[in-house]
Amino acid sequence: MIPNGTLDLAADPGGIAQAADLLRQGLLVAFATETVYGLGGDARNSEAVASIYAAKGRPSFNPLIAHVASAEAAQRFVEWSDRAESLAAAFWPGPLTMVLPLREGHGISPLVTAGLDTLAVRVPAHGTARALLSAFDGPVAAPSANPSGQISPTTADHVRAGLNGRIAAILDDGPCGVGLESTIVGLAGEPALLRPGGVPLEQIEAVLNTQLHLHQATDVLTAPGQLQSHYAPEAPVRLNADNPQGDEVLLGFGPVQCDLNLSESGDLTEAAANLFSALHRLNITGRPIAVSPIPNHGLGAAINDRLRRAAAPRDS
Repeated sequence: MIPNGTLDLAADPGGIAQAADLLRQGLLVAFATETVYGLGGDARNSEAVASIYAAKGRPSFNPLIAHVASAEAAQRFVEWSDRAESLAAAFWPGPLTMVLPLREGHGISPLVTAGLDTLAVRVPAHGTARALLSAFDGPVAAPSANPSGQISPTTADHVRAGLNGRIAAILDDGPCGVGLESTIVGLAGEPALLRPGGVPLEQIEAVLNTQLHLHQATDVLTAPGQLQSHYAPEAPVRLNADNPQGDEVLLGFGPVQCDLNLSESGDLTEAAANLFSALHRLNITGRPIAVSPIPNHGLGAAINDRLRRAAAPRDS
């Protein structure tokens, strides 16, 4: 536990400077990004990275994303390529993570990569996140700021509920806009979609002018967010439900009668932004959760990916 508790920092120049100083001390700071709140630690400091795994209860074989301030900063740590340049030009800053081979002399803790010879790296679009990265002037390893396997946080209150007293500070900048974690694309070999997320697959394939290999459940773990049971409420989740059964609450999509609606108009962008917040609200009821069918195109593919993991059998 943190001796003096978790600090609440405002997303202003003073709060950002204090957060950067805490990172330099090897401490952990949760901060807003456009996707979800991240739990940040110095990616070059193995003790700090070990603290991330300990605070979350995250398996150490599950690699982390390194957040950097710019594409130029990313190139200090990974081998760049024409494909990486094309994707960075199209989607950075933004909710896209690329997995690339590590450069010689990279300085990244092996705990970040879980011993792999690749690094997942992203340039976030969120103004406060970028200001923090610039003030810190280094790579920040940052998985979602929640206990491992539970619902990802899209507000500072979500972070406090799960990690208060376990981390040094929360840099509070309100709710996250995208609400889904970043899309992860593997570029160490043939391009592969390792995790769907905030940038739809169709847009990535259009930029690269090629189809991406899709990661399968039987594939080796090569990137964050690939565990089969993840993003899970405490109660069971049932998918593709037209009506609730028994004591279930219904998480709706589109013009349906329900307890809470991701988007009454059937807007997938709105639904993605509301997903984790809605799961948090329904989780508080303690009742099983049924979920309306979600179209499986565009951001719907990422929403369905998170829902399948939330509904998967829990590890014993």
